[in-house]
Amino acid sequence: MPTSFEDARSLILDHIEPLPSETVPLLESLGRALAAPLDAPLELPRFDNSAMDGYAVRSEDCRPGVRLTVCGTIPAGGRPEPAVPVGGAVKIMTGAPTPPGCDAIVPFEETDSGEELVTLYGPVNKGDHIRYRGEDIALGSRVLAAGATLRPPEISLLASFGCQSVEVVRRAKVAILSTGDELVEVGEPLDERTVVNSNSWSLAASVKELGGEPVMLGIARDNRDSLLEKLSEGLQYDALITSAGVSAGDRDLVREVLDELGVKQHFWKVDIKPGRPTAFASREAVPVFALPGNPVSTMITFEEFVRPALLQMMGHRAVLKPLIKVALAEATRKKPGRVQFMRVAVSSGPDGLRMVSSGDQNTGILGTMLRANAIAVLPAERDDFAAGEAVDVHLLGPAAALLAS
Repeated sequence: MPTSFEDARSLILDHIEPLPSETVPLLESLGRALAAPLDAPLELPRFDNSAMDGYAVRSEDCRPGVRLTVCGTIPAGGRPEPAVPVGGAVKIMTGAPTPPGCDAIVPFEETDSGEELVTLYGPVNKGDHIRYRGEDIALGSRVLAAGATLRPPEISLLASFGCQSVEVVRRAKVAILSTGDELVEVGEPLDERTVVNSNSWSLAASVKELGGEPVMLGIARDNRDSLLEKLSEGLQYDALITSAGVSAGDRDLVREVLDELGVKQHFWKVDIKPGRPTAFASREAVPVFALPGNPVSTMITFEEFVRPALLQMMGHRAVLKPLIKVALAEATRKKPGRVQFMRVAVSSGPDGLRMVSSGDQNTGILGTMLRANAIAVLPAERDDFAAGEAVDVHLLGPAAALLAS
C-alpha cells in the first residue's frame, strides 16, 4: 500500500543523522551549519562609542543656542580624551570611544561645526547617538544555536569575535546514479533509441546548490551485474540517489539489487503526483533515495524528499521550505487520493500574490519546470479548487526573484 506524503517525509527524516563536524576557514563556512552552539566570547560593542560624526558633550550643559568650548578631537581608533570639563565638547568621529563625562553626541549638522567654539542648534538628550558597551550582545550570551546556517550576518558576527575558523557540519558526499539501457552520456552520439542522461546533471546541480558534494557514478545498465557494481560503489558515500528502475517493469531491478546488498527498504510508492514509484531505503547510516526516471518526477521528488534529508544530514535545523498561501488565478481540478505537486508561476500584483499553472502538468513536459518558480501543494482529499482560492505554495527559487517578477 502506498505511503502518504506526510508519513514518507517523516520516515525519511527519522532515519537521517547529522554528519561529523570539521573546522574550516571562516569564509569557507558560508552556507554551512554551525556544529555547536556559540556563546559570545566578547561583548559588542566592546566600548561606548559614537554613532555619528559630531561632538561629544555633557547633556546637562546643552540647550538650543549654547556655545561650548571645543577641547580636542577623537578619530575612529583614537584614545578617549581626559574627562571633558563643564561647558566643553570634543569633536568625535563615528566609532570613536566616547570620552569620560560625556553622555551624548551632537551630529555636525545640528551645530555650526565650529573649531574652537561650537554652537548647538537644538535640544540634546542624554544617550543621544551613543552606542553603549554590550548593548548589542552581552558577554556570554547565546548568540548562535547549533545548526544555525552561516549567512553573511553570521560571518560578520564571527569576524567581530575574532574567529578565523569555525566548526561546522561536514558536507555530504552524495553518489548519483542513473539507470537504463537507453541512456547515453552528454556528448555521446544520439539516435532515435537513446536518451541523454540529464537526470544525473539536475541531481548533481541540486546537491551542489544545497552545499553538498555530488559524485556522479554515471549509468548502470538494466542488468543485475551492472547495477550490483554501481550500487555497491554508491553505498560507500554518505548518501545514494538513483533515478529510474523503481517502477514495476520487468527490467526495473534497482530495488531487487539493493535488497541483495543488504539495503533495508522503508517504503516504496507514495501517494503523490508526480513521483508515485519513489522508494526510500538505508544501509546502516547511508540513506538511499530511489527516484523515478522521468526528469520532472526526479526533480520534484528530490525537492520534496531528498532536499530536506540532505540539509538535515549537513546539520541544518530549518530543512523544510515554508509554505505560503497564494491565490489561484484560475480554477483547477485534480483526481482525489494523492497530493499533487503542481508547477506554477507566481507573480506579485496590486492584489497580492497570484499563481497560474506553468503549463501542461504531464510529467514529460520539462518546460513546465523552466517556467515554474514555485510548487503548489494540492491536498490529497481535494479534487476541485476555485479561482481566487488560496492554496499552499513553496518557492523553487529565491524570494527576491518572485517579487521582481
